[in-house]
Amino acid sequence: MLLDKTAMVGRDSALVGRDEPLSVSPLHAVLGTPLKGPWPAGHEVIYLAMGCFWGAERIFWQTEGVYVTAVGYMGGWTKNPTYEETCTSRTGHTETVQVVFDPTRVAVETILATFWENHDPTTPNRQGGDVGTQYRSAVFTTTEGQYAEAVMSRSRYQQRLQDKGFGIISTQVDRADEAGDGKFYFAEDYHQAYLHKNPGGYCNHGFCQVAY
Repeated sequence: MLLDKTAMVGRDSALVGRDEPLSVSPLHAVLGTPLKGPWPAGHEVIYLAMGCFWGAERIFWQTEGVYVTAVGYMGGWTKNPTYEETCTSRTGHTETVQVVFDPTRVAVETILATFWENHDPTTPNRQGGDVGTQYRSAVFTTTEGQYAEAVMSRSRYQQRLQDKGFGIISTQVDRADEAGDGKFYFAEDYHQAYLHKNPGGYCNHGFCQVAY
C-alpha cells in the first residue's frame, strides 16, 4: 500500500525516533550567533513553516533585526527525527525555521508579512512540486502577543488574497507548546544555512504575487 503523504499521522502511528538529538554546529554559518542560545535578553522566538526550509531560512537570516535562524522539524510526534524519516510523512513534522529576533528592531508583524508573502499558504501540505505534510504551512508562536498577531495577520492576508481572486489559507497557527509534542528538533547540520553552503541549491521561495 502506498502511503498518502498528505495525510497527517497520529501520535500512536508515528515513528518512534531516538533520544539523542542530531548534532549541529554551535554557531550560525552566516550570522555567527549561537543556534541554541543563550540569546540576548528581550529577544523572542517564533517558528515558521513554509515549505522547504532551505530557502525559507535564507529569507529570515537576511531580515533586519533577526539574531539567528535554524532549521528543524516541528509539529509532529517523532523524537529527534531525521530528514529521511520526516520525508516519509510518518513523523507528523513540518520543515520549520526557528527565528530569534529583537522586537525593538523588527516587529513580529513584519516577520509575519515576510512569511505570508514568500510562499503560497493556500496549498495544503504542499509548496509547488513539494508534496507532503512536511511541507505544510504553519506558524508556531511562543508568546500570547505573537499568537494574537498571527491570528489577526492570517485574517488580514486572507482578505488580501480574496481581493485578488486567490483561495483559502490553510496555514496552521498554534502555540508552539500545543503543536504535536511541542518541541522543535534541530535538523542535521548540513541543512543549517544550506543555501550559504550551497549557493546554487534548490529554492522555491520568493514573492507570491500578493503583498501583505
